[in-house]
Amino acid sequence: MDYVLNIIPQMMDGCLVSFQVFIITIVLSIPLGILLSLGRVSGIKPLQALIGGYVWILRGSPLMLQIFFVYFVLPSVGIRLPDFESAIVAFVLNYAAYFCEIFRAGIQAIPAGQYEAAHTLGMNYVQTMRRIILPQVIRIILPPISNETITLVKDTSLVYVLAMNDLMRTARNLVQRDFSITPFIVAAVFYLLATLILTLVFERLEKRFSRYDQ
Repeated sequence: MDYVLNIIPQMMDGCLVSFQVFIITIVLSIPLGILLSLGRVSGIKPLQALIGGYVWILRGSPLMLQIFFVYFVLPSVGIRLPDFESAIVAFVLNYAAYFCEIFRAGIQAIPAGQYEAAHTLGMNYVQTMRRIILPQVIRIILPPISNETITLVKDTSLVYVLAMNDLMRTARNLVQRDFSITPFIVAAVFYLLATLILTLVFERLEKRFSRYDQ
C-alpha cells in the first residue's frame, strides 16, 4: 500500500490527461455527430453521399491509424498540430462518425406520421427536428450512446502512441522504472471506476426517460 500511495499522484496526473481527452471529445463529437446525422437524413443526395463516405472511412479504419494520419501525414501538406491537438482532432472525427450513425438510426426510428403532423402544424425542417424529433431520439439512443462513451474511456489509452503522459503511459513508465506490475493494476482500477460511474449515470438517465413514456 505504501508503494500504491506513492505512485497515486503520478497516476492522477495521467488521469487528468485522459480525462481532458475524454471530455473534449464528448463535447465536440456529439454536436458534430448530430449535424452529420441531419445531413444523412436530409434527402440531399450529394450531401448524403459525402457524409456516408466520411462515416465509412472513419468507422472502417482503426482509430490508432487515424491518430497517426493526423500527426504524421497532415504536416506533409502544411498542417502541423501538437500532440494533444492531434489526438483531439483524430478522436473527435472518429467518434463523430459513430455518433452520426447512432443519431441517424434514432431519427429514422421515429414514425413518419410525426413528421407529417409537424408539417401540418406549420413547422419547418429545423423546428420539426428541434421540437419533435430530437427529444424522442434521445430516449432511443441512450443505450448505444452509453456504449460508445464507455468505449471512449478505454480508447483514451491510445494517445500513448503520441508520447502523451496519459494514464496508460504513466502506468507503463512506472512499470519499467520499478519492475512492478502494480501500476497496471492501479490503472485498471481507475478505468473500471470511470466505466462504473458512467454506467450508473446512463442507467439513471434511462430510468428517468422511461418514466416519461409511462
